[in-house]
Amino acid sequence: MSNLDHISHCYFIGIGGIGMSALARYLKQAGKNVAGYDKTPSALTEQLVSEGINIHYQDDYDSIPAQYKDVNNAQVIYTPAIPVDFGELVRFRESGITILKRAQLLGQISKTMTCLAVAGTHGKTTTSAILTHLLYESKVPMTAFCGGIIEKYNTNYIHTGNEVMVVEADEFDRSFMNLQPEIAGVTAMDADHLDIYGDVEEFEKTFEDFAALVPQGNLLTTEVVSLPGKKVGFNNGDYQILNYRIQDESYYFDFKTPNQLFKNIKWNLPGKHNLSNAALAMSMAVEYGVQPEKLIKALGTFPGVDRRFTYRLNSDELVLIDDYAHHPTEINAVFQAVSELYPDEEKLVVFQPHLYSRTKDFMDDFAHSLAQFDQVYLLDIYPARELPLPGITSQSLQNRIENITSGITSMVTKDQLENELHRSNKRIICMLGAGDIGVEIKKIAAKWVK
Repeated sequence: MSNLDHISHCYFIGIGGIGMSALARYLKQAGKNVAGYDKTPSALTEQLVSEGINIHYQDDYDSIPAQYKDVNNAQVIYTPAIPVDFGELVRFRESGITILKRAQLLGQISKTMTCLAVAGTHGKTTTSAILTHLLYESKVPMTAFCGGIIEKYNTNYIHTGNEVMVVEADEFDRSFMNLQPEIAGVTAMDADHLDIYGDVEEFEKTFEDFAALVPQGNLLTTEVVSLPGKKVGFNNGDYQILNYRIQDESYYFDFKTPNQLFKNIKWNLPGKHNLSNAALAMSMAVEYGVQPEKLIKALGTFPGVDRRFTYRLNSDELVLIDDYAHHPTEINAVFQAVSELYPDEEKLVVFQPHLYSRTKDFMDDFAHSLAQFDQVYLLDIYPARELPLPGITSQSLQNRIENITSGITSMVTKDQLENELHRSNKRIICMLGAGDIGVEIKKIAAKWVK
């Protein structure tokens, strides 16, 4: 399975994260004893506990059972989101026990199976989830580590065998450089995480380094990616999306592989960007050797990924869309999708900026992306791991938006949000962000359904 064959106990620091929890499930299923720490309980940690994984929520090294501290038989895994001075992590380091980053463990596992990796600034979660569903429905024995909860499966970890590993290749902290991909797809290379990389050139160079890990001829990219490889594009490339159109809120398109043309394929996820994600996932599966006919049948049953253009409400009175979009390009993609679906209606967006550094780096781009909507509500910046930066606030973003558009832009608190949405009288509402806005939208939707 990896270099952990001799290990009996695995302890995760930050076990509730989407990537960490999938690894915890993998090791639990492999017969290891698994426990961990997280800052707060969540639906995901509750699921892990129900699966037999012990979790606590206090930084308390002394309360951790002795078996998880055994330098010969235990392993510690942590996420880079955990501060370096976090108490349990410091104590484990002092003890001399082996400690791995999440990405290092994923890298070890990727060497034990045929690794299909999906990278990209945005789209990688949806694309890897689609690829997982396609392989699952095509009966390919695989282990999938997804960066989101696939709705029908209600999990981020799927195991049917050890022939193929599907993994989201994360560029944060250069994590994807630990992988050993046999086939890889890249969805997008828009700059992000400049707090880590320093500048755009270094960010793009790291993607080039990742591409160099992939065997010759096995890299596939969308048409917006400058890396050399097989292209997946609209009306051009090695794999092509042709004649796409909308009918009854679904896409229909033709798909051309290097050898065949398949017509009138149905696809249910809105947005041109998601059609591109689907085509990239299908192309990777074809490259692996799955018959296209199987893939086309499976594509029509893809259930979606939680918080990726998820309809929380969809009626004649109200359309409430929940999306993880936290980068200007992702906001543009959501706007494109709702504009195609609802061309004649006004659209309201609620946006929670994620990270002070990202807001600073892309302030003007965020303003232009959000100004496309008819009305904008801004929540305070979600800090995650960061401390405030002088002058970087949602208020400053609001000022930029107001310089671009005459539309209504307002600051709101979470407590005000439900009433303000009611007062807006807008039918089409999009709530976007990578912070805790996803919790807020579920609360609001639950009240409005009653």
